[in-house]
Amino acid sequence: MNAVNRRPNYYILMNNSTQNVTLNSAFILDIINQYEGKPEFQNHLKEMASAHELSDPMGQVPIKLYNDMCNWIESQIGKTNARQLGRKIGNTVYRNMLEMKLVKKETTPLALMKGLKRVTELVIKDPEKRGWEILSSGRKQIIMRRTQTFNGALQSGLLDELIRKTKVFSPKVEYLQSIANGDEYDDYKITWI
Repeated sequence: MNAVNRRPNYYILMNNSTQNVTLNSAFILDIINQYEGKPEFQNHLKEMASAHELSDPMGQVPIKLYNDMCNWIESQIGKTNARQLGRKIGNTVYRNMLEMKLVKKETTPLALMKGLKRVTELVIKDPEKRGWEILSSGRKQIIMRRTQTFNGALQSGLLDELIRKTKVFSPKVEYLQSIANGDEYDDYKITWI
């Protein structure tokens, strides 16, 4: 991390508001279903979601619920579990991109990241239009910025799962900047051979 770009935690410029921001309930169902057979976790997650209608996977629920569930998983079960959940959600996002014809099954890393940016705009209702930005792309790397309030560890797993869908060799996702470390945004560097 570049210490010059760091700001104290009270000076983060990313807009963290969740007011009037919703997403498809399919993502809440992914979270709950990830812990099938683990009632000590699944029951808590179901309780967190109990005030919301989840029968329609395309129905909208507050993103705050999603964030709270993801943050609970990271803090109570661990970062590794948050990343694993990110991989599962990455599969859901990928299926959505295919169904919406935003990407083809055989696609490039850049086309897939453009698809991620677009699908996020479609499945998350946000008056501020936040989600993902592609900061740069090159022959063997892409730098993505998270501008929505998603859990950072989970998004690392999501990006890892998505880049693997392109069948590139030795994909790797690492932080360039991290809000958790005092940076303004989470920036992810995605590389491959």
